Amino acid sequence: MLRIAVPNKGSLSAPAAEILSEAGYRQRRDSRELVLADPGNDVEFFFLRPRDIAVYVGSGTVNVGITGRDLLLDSGAAAVEHRPLGFARSTFRFAAPAGEITSLEQVAGKRVATSYDVLVGDYLAAHGVDAEVVHLDGAVESSVQLGIADLVADVVETGSTLRAAGLATFGEPILRSEAVLIRHDGGAEVPAGLSVLDRRLQGVLVARQYVLMDYDVRVTDVEAAVAITPGLESPTVSPLHNGEWVAVRAMVRREDTNRVMDSLYDVGARAILTTSIHACRI
Repeated sequence: MLRIAVPNKGSLSAPAAEILSEAGYRQRRDSRELVLADPGNDVEFFFLRPRDIAVYVGSGTVNVGITGRDLLLDSGAAAVEHRPLGFARSTFRFAAPAGEITSLEQVAGKRVATSYDVLVGDYLAAHGVDAEVVHLDGAVESSVQLGIADLVADVVETGSTLRAAGLATFGEPILRSEAVLIRHDGGAEVPAGLSVLDRRLQGVLVARQYVLMDYDVRVTDVEAAVAITPGLESPTVSPLHNGEWVAVRAMVRREDTNRVMDSLYDVGARAILTTSIHACRI
């Protein structure tokens, strides 16, 4: 069985379970379950702390796992990113009292509080900045006010928590993170069963990004219409009982749906319908 580590709690847990469920895998019904076998798909799930998943994957205890890119890089484990999963996106940035530090060069000689000391230490070293990294397990935004740090490095979503503490972000983001599928850093060696998992997850990601669009259009307007909906390889064009019209089906990016429908209507398409895609293989 392919052994898969899944976040047991936190912001990664629910969307990870959702994408796996959409990919056709069993998921636990009781949050207290730590192990779940899915013999029908030849996999076994282990529900672990998100911060520990990269360590388990890197040690080879489990074959693959879902965690955050930031947690992977901070772990220092022998694990690598296999595929981004498109959810739990966040930005990792420096923040300091407004106006006091405005560039990375000014961080030199300062104390930086963070829960991601490996990630931050590696980033500072890569940019030639010598600063003290102060490890905290959480609530790093209070560290400046309490006098144990001069600035912080933390995950930023809206920035409201930092602003409430009198801090402002500066410089380029340290990292843009999201949920990722990771595997052991074994070079060319790929765990058995990973290709099926990967293909299923890719199918869900594509299905989330696209809709199927169907419409009728006159034969004389087909070229103008399919130029708007070229599909992935080519749209499907089928004859209708009324020989002056054809039916067209194509995949369209979900965020473009209404704009595309408007454009099709303008070139004469009618009966324009969209259908969600639940899974696919590309």
